[in-house]
Amino acid sequence: MQQILKGYENIEKALSEVGSKRYMLVCDTSFPFLPIKDCFHPAALFNGFTPNPLYEQVCDGVRLFNENQCDAIVAVGGGSTIDVAKCIKLYCRMDHKENYLQQEYKDSGVPLIAIPTTAGTGSESTRYAVIYFEGKKQSVTHESIVPNYAVLEPALLKSLPLYQKKCTMLDAMCQCIESLWSVNSTDESMLHAKIGLQLIMDHWHGYIEDNSEEDAQNIMMAANYGGRAINISQTTAPHAMSYKLTSMYGLPHGHAVALCLPEVWVYMMEHTDKCIDPRGKNHLEFIFECLGQIMGCDSAYKGLMMFRAIMFSLDLPSFKSNNIEVDLDILSKSVNPERLRNNPVWLGDVVIRRIYNRIII
Repeated sequence: MQQILKGYENIEKALSEVGSKRYMLVCDTSFPFLPIKDCFHPAALFNGFTPNPLYEQVCDGVRLFNENQCDAIVAVGGGSTIDVAKCIKLYCRMDHKENYLQQEYKDSGVPLIAIPTTAGTGSESTRYAVIYFEGKKQSVTHESIVPNYAVLEPALLKSLPLYQKKCTMLDAMCQCIESLWSVNSTDESMLHAKIGLQLIMDHWHGYIEDNSEEDAQNIMMAANYGGRAINISQTTAPHAMSYKLTSMYGLPHGHAVALCLPEVWVYMMEHTDKCIDPRGKNHLEFIFECLGQIMGCDSAYKGLMMFRAIMFSLDLPSFKSNNIEVDLDILSKSVNPERLRNNPVWLGDVVIRRIYNRIII
């Protein structure tokens, strides 16, 4: 079971409890500017990876880990940093002569401590990681890569660029919403998602507009609840549809997901008769009503309008398609069918194209 600790003063506690003598620190380029940078004394430091980490870069991290005979990993950074650390943990005891992606995944037994520096992905509490191999996104999933400890320190959010704060907060918000309506949702995941979404609704304005540390602490907890929620339920169509928007238009992940979510949401509300959740149409309509209530509204539709209003108030930068028809063809073919199986309303090719058309015009 993962332990969630609040405050950087718990870093030494976590290292002591896992019994580490020689740990590897995985961090990104922001690390030297963090207020907690002096808390670490690693046997090895690895920061040789890009924002969308490559398989070959992870292999470099595995070699460094083994060459320095490290016994634990500490990840300090955003979602990509934590994903790299997860993959190093998973691969470090595997056959280095064979492609790690093609081998059977087993628990390496290496302790992992994650310290997120953004509030969005919830990667510090999920069994998922994303890396790229030969230009293609690879989803790495295994129960053993859930970090043993997640240390949440809100002071790390204070210096984030405003646009990054907005995008990561939206990612956490979308994770909570998608988790609630996912066909894989459980009582536990729905509780996590409701708590996370309520925290965002209560604190997003102070976090974005006032840079309040109290609000930052609550948004960081909300993102963690969102991570715990999707660790059970997985994400749905808005996430599946967002990835190509990111690669084609250079949009940060949270921005791309937040563009997709309201368009998927309104379609599903208008087509609950196409519900594929075994719990049925009534369950889905109940979830929509719950979303409306959590967002402070008296109807499901007004909840959707509230999401749009928040998006509008964040004043996110616009983007432009140079050739809409060509882009629609590419986008429509990019969606991972596996992710659509988690969506409670079936979205066929025609519907997906129509939704993309609403997004890029």
